Amino acid sequence: MPHAVRVTATPLAGPIDVDVAVVGAGGAGLSVVVALDRLARDRRAAGREVTVPSVALVDPVVRAGADRTWCFWDAGRSDVEEAVHRQWRRVVVVGPDGDRRVHDLDPLRYVMVRSADFYALADDAARRIGAVRVLRPVESVADDADRAVVRTPDGPVRARWVFDSRPVVRPVRPANTAWLQHFRGWTVGLDPAATTGSALDPHLPVLMDFTTPQPRNAVSFGYVLPLDATRALVEYTEFSRARLPGPAYDEALHHYLEATFGAAGRAARVEAVEDGAIPMTDAVLAARTGPRTFRIGTAGGATRPSTGYTFAAMQRQAAGIAHALLDGRTPLPPGAYPARHRWMDAVLLRAQERSIFREVWRAHLGSSSSMADVDFASRRSTYFSTLPVDVRGRGPKITLLGALKRARCVRQYAISSASVAVAPGLSSTKARGVSPHRESGVATTAAEETAGWRHNTSSTSMDEMFSPPEMMMSLARSLIFT
Repeated sequence: MPHAVRVTATPLAGPIDVDVAVVGAGGAGLSVVVALDRLARDRRAAGREVTVPSVALVDPVVRAGADRTWCFWDAGRSDVEEAVHRQWRRVVVVGPDGDRRVHDLDPLRYVMVRSADFYALADDAARRIGAVRVLRPVESVADDADRAVVRTPDGPVRARWVFDSRPVVRPVRPANTAWLQHFRGWTVGLDPAATTGSALDPHLPVLMDFTTPQPRNAVSFGYVLPLDATRALVEYTEFSRARLPGPAYDEALHHYLEATFGAAGRAARVEAVEDGAIPMTDAVLAARTGPRTFRIGTAGGATRPSTGYTFAAMQRQAAGIAHALLDGRTPLPPGAYPARHRWMDAVLLRAQERSIFREVWRAHLGSSSSMADVDFASRRSTYFSTLPVDVRGRGPKITLLGALKRARCVRQYAISSASVAVAPGLSSTKARGVSPHRESGVATTAAEETAGWRHNTSSTSMDEMFSPPEMMMSLARSLIFT
């Protein structure tokens, strides 16, 4: 089945005027159409009167077929449930030493949506709400007081609101850390009789398998989504700064299949191929670019920097937009992730930058079969479970986020003088500044004291303990920029 169908479009007879223009008919844009159709049908079923805004989808390509796979976590029911192909209640994480840990996801599930099913769902939704497809490339998007204008080679599309999923060229704030999650996946058929390694368990996907050879200054892992007892989507994934040459992915997949499934892996039949590169960055992206223009999908911050998951956040954005449109409100897409998650994402990206990503994730995922890691990946974690660190105690000498500012002596003294310390090396001081815990009081930091000194002096790092000084602003698993 083709990955995309390019349709020859009839030149526009003139300007098109609609309530909503969606620029880019990929995962993010089509999610808006699906959410709008679903909400309208739900409200009508409840006896409410509904007026659906007119919609134009502007994209030169009509997507169809199996060009990608989306996976995400949910609590048992999705807004795209008709497109759900597989679901699992447990997952496996394999450490570098081959240690396998099974994680119970209850009350969540891990969900797989194939693009062919999602595109069919979106096509049906577009027909029901009467969406118009403008099969032309977008030259520019301009915003003015009355209408936003999407310019195409054949004429403009004028809309009250525009939702743009094209890749961002200039973020609000550039990235401190920028990596890629890049991968190639094969849908393979395996002969169970030839299996000499691990058997394929249709009820147990492998979320991360770190037994893959680890590249220098990068992280790699295998990923196995069983479709049934003999077929699976198997991916080789790397977190690094640049993509690999095409043959390198194939070589890695051949090696992983043989190492995991033995003879069955060597003889695996490749039925379909998909590729992807997901940005992993703490750059700050604008949700709103003008009075009537908004960014959605990866362009609007829906991709989680530390994991690459995108699809669930796209659905949250789309649902918020649909509610606002039908309620007659300004349809500002809701924030994809809370601030504490963006802060943790920055920590994990910095860990990756310092080549300790595997150790961090292995410690987190392998410490127990608890839900802490799943909660974080699925956007459910609480303030106190997001970063479960002790305030006092021993720990590894690793700096994940920034560097402590060097103290400089200035003409700034405390009102009270210090007392004589009996054992200055065992003392501690209160450090005022950025703490990973909101409303958790003043952080306690180990420090040397000079016994009997007449004055205390504040360090210039008092209000800026870390560099960068505040949370890095900027993670559903999707593919490319949709």
